Amino acid sequence: MRHLLTGDQIDAQEAWRMGIVQEVVPAGHELDRALELAHRIAAQARLAVQATPADARSALAPHIAASAAGLRNDVGPRLFATADAAEGIASLIERRVPTYEGI
Repeated sequence: MRHLLTGDQIDAQEAWRMGIVQEVVPAGHELDRALELAHRIAAQARLAVQATPADARSALAPHIAASAAGLRNDVGPRLFATADAAEGIASLIERRVPTYEGI
């Protein structure tokens, strides 16, 4: 929650510590590790491999759909219509620290 509220950047080690990523590899070895995992997955039963992520998505779908609908239909439009949203965009374009006023 801290990172959502502060907007702090998360480096690879912190993402691993938080459980956001499953593994961190040395720079330059990402492709090798990805191919190694891809080969291991490809050696498994194809139908089981296809069913696993589909099953995981279906378990999360109602919660994700409700969250997305709230963001799309309620929270998002209200937030994007604020002066703070315009300030956030302007500060990014102008490469400066934003000054939010809560309006």
